[in-house]
Amino acid sequence: MRAWVVFLSALVFCLVLTPLVRRLALRVGAVVTPTGRSVHSRPVPHLGGVAIYASFALSVLLGGGGVSPVVRGTLLAGLFVCLWGVWDDFAPMPAWRKLVGQLLAAGILVAHGVSIPWLVGPWDRYVYLGWLEIPFTLFWLVAMMNVINLVDGLDGLAAGISCIASFTLFFVAWGQGVPEALLMSAGLAGCTAGFLRYNFNPARIFMGDAGALFLGLALGSVSVAGAMKTATVIAVIIPLVALGVPVLDTAFAIVRRLRDGRPIYEADRDHLHHRLLGMGLNHKQAVVVMYVLSLACGLVAASLSRVRLELGLLIALGTIMVVLLGGRWIGLLHIRNGRSGGH
Repeated sequence: MRAWVVFLSALVFCLVLTPLVRRLALRVGAVVTPTGRSVHSRPVPHLGGVAIYASFALSVLLGGGGVSPVVRGTLLAGLFVCLWGVWDDFAPMPAWRKLVGQLLAAGILVAHGVSIPWLVGPWDRYVYLGWLEIPFTLFWLVAMMNVINLVDGLDGLAAGISCIASFTLFFVAWGQGVPEALLMSAGLAGCTAGFLRYNFNPARIFMGDAGALFLGLALGSVSVAGAMKTATVIAVIIPLVALGVPVLDTAFAIVRRLRDGRPIYEADRDHLHHRLLGMGLNHKQAVVVMYVLSLACGLVAASLSRVRLELGLLIALGTIMVVLLGGRWIGLLHIRNGRSGGH
């Protein structure tokens, strides 16, 4: 019952706070001006991530989540990475400085006891990570931040996919009885759903790096909280499958750039949403297609928590193969002639 209170309060907080933050962004000149790489044609204020973080924090604290070290760590790390993202939104940083901020935020979480000490392999064999525990957790959290940041390319896309993933993790945590993951996923689902009211095409405000990095960090924290309690490799696979669309889109982008001899952080217009637009879909249609794909991945991810490990791994592998074949079919691994940078 408390989780639903957190969800509803986060929804209401974000519906109220987002217009206020939008007004502030316009007043201070926090506006994204269209460029040759943009898919929007008019100036749009950013800083929406501030409203997302504030709504999440207020709702989780209202629900009593502040007593948990995991939640406190997520709130502190989330505040740090949100402010780092605001800085980047005002004065774009080089890739290495962005990475430093992400590592520091992940380090704050780890300092609050958030880590993945072990996994469980087939036949219930425990695999203790030992000295790899901290590096593995840092890599996981930083990867989640970048996955959400890279998918933030169309109005409502990152918020909608994060909302679907949050609901998926919410129902998994509910079934597994993980209170920290339950409260945080409820808060994330509520604030992203509320933000979509203003962010869906045509967007009246963008979340910016502040919002994308925070959402990635928080989703990573929720998944680690689940892994800490359930001690199973499936607990790590579930968020990967729930975020299967942006995860594989990011993987395709890395492969493309490495194959072409370009830095992996260099932007391009060959992401899945760009491909869908190139196939003739309009902005809303492309976003809805990615919502549907994400919902399908979410349903598969939720089912993984209800089956044996071996079957779960087979389901996850089958899902990945289907997405890989689909990506190959629409040419995600191929560079188009005349492409321009940006994502």
